[in-house]
Amino acid sequence: MQKRLRFLTDENISLIKERAQYLLKKFGVTVHNKEVLALLAEHGASVDLVEERVYMNEMVVEQALKTVPSEFSLFDRSGNRSFTVGDSQSHFVPGSAAIDVYDCVLNKHRKPLTSDYIKYIGVAEQLPSLSAQSTAFIPSDVVNEISDSYRLFLSLLYGNKPVVTGAFRADSFSVMSDLQLIIRGTGEELRLKPMTIFSCCPSSPLKWSMDTSQNILDCSRASIPIELVAMPLCGFLAPVTLFDTLIQHTAENLSGVVISQCANPGAPLLYGGSPAIFDMRFQTTPMGAIETMMIICAYNEIGKSYKIPTQAYISLSDAKQLDMQAGIETGIGAILAVLSGIDSISGPGMIDFESSFSIEKLIVDNEICRMTDRLKRGISRSENDDFPSIFLELISENHVLTAEHTQTHLRSEHLMPGVVINRKNRDKWDSDGQPTLINTACKLAKELNSEFVGIPHNSEIQNELFKRMEAESEKYGLTKLPVDQKGLR
Repeated sequence: MQKRLRFLTDENISLIKERAQYLLKKFGVTVHNKEVLALLAEHGASVDLVEERVYMNEMVVEQALKTVPSEFSLFDRSGNRSFTVGDSQSHFVPGSAAIDVYDCVLNKHRKPLTSDYIKYIGVAEQLPSLSAQSTAFIPSDVVNEISDSYRLFLSLLYGNKPVVTGAFRADSFSVMSDLQLIIRGTGEELRLKPMTIFSCCPSSPLKWSMDTSQNILDCSRASIPIELVAMPLCGFLAPVTLFDTLIQHTAENLSGVVISQCANPGAPLLYGGSPAIFDMRFQTTPMGAIETMMIICAYNEIGKSYKIPTQAYISLSDAKQLDMQAGIETGIGAILAVLSGIDSISGPGMIDFESSFSIEKLIVDNEICRMTDRLKRGISRSENDDFPSIFLELISENHVLTAEHTQTHLRSEHLMPGVVINRKNRDKWDSDGQPTLINTACKLAKELNSEFVGIPHNSEIQNELFKRMEAESEKYGLTKLPVDQKGLR
């Protein structure tokens, strides 16, 4: 499929970009980081050290935009290229950093444990439509001070896919970097074969905290890719109109681009976000709202106009369990994201306003991702097809079930979904015990985990990973991790 869905005209994209630049020049951005303030001043920005406010003129922004790569590749833990971001393909990644998990057996949300995280990795590694892992949720059985690095530690210990991650604390970066260096060996090898993307989130309106701005500096200097996750809330922390929220979102992203490229021209990044409208009735931020999805697809067009790869939190749901609402919101989001051409789509597995994660939903969402993959391949014809003979056989036999043409093209033309999508007739469904989607997904999650043994490291690397993680945990009084080199304690 060549034609893409669009929400903005070229004229409106230009106007949004012009007004975003006006915000940066006249109103500026608050940056609570003296090192970043000094860096921006060196590169021509006007800095008010007392107010910690930075005013970015057109020259500063345009210079930064010139050095952003239009694409970059991610590599798995083994050093093999996994996928390229910005290659005109959409890649799905699980949502990240949930504080709860949905337990389908107990039918309730609860705090995650290390054992849940290992189960999640086992499932994510085996779902073919997911291009990467993410640090999907935060295990509650370790101290909060190591929660960033511990999640990455588990992902690198048990999984092989690249990881979308992030640090809520500035001091988490050093150990998270060390874990990657243990695997790659040198900083140069890590630059050549990055295995993670770090989420870096400004605060609305137009602010960067000490921790998030330091994350941009640290990642950019190490050439570790980042995704800029601007989160203006339309009608609360951003104007109530979608168009004006896009102006703010653009300005917040551009400010991150400038920080990154001043730190290291050419550092890889994604133009992204997790904006939402604000539902004033319930004081919630619905990611499944159609207006939220419209903002996201529209900012993708703006990011593309800058020739920067794009990311979005979409293809997720505000539902509290795996129900019809979860399917409606996730499915619509996935289709819109792919038709819009968003490069990295974060969201599968997420429910409850990004605060909870469901392993079973991740399995169902894998089928949605597969459907969108078939959708974007579109309809084409085979140059070798003998048109008359196809219909001659159909008319003479009254079917084409056994035709050579059918056998040749069936698998490529017709998507065969997994077991969570039930296409059996009702009699067969009755005889199978009337299985529900959620029960089937729960059963499949158990089967996938029973078959998963982790991706083995060589013993030296594994020893070094544990040594580094244990040293970090001991700094905060945690003398034993919930896992050791034999697995869960």
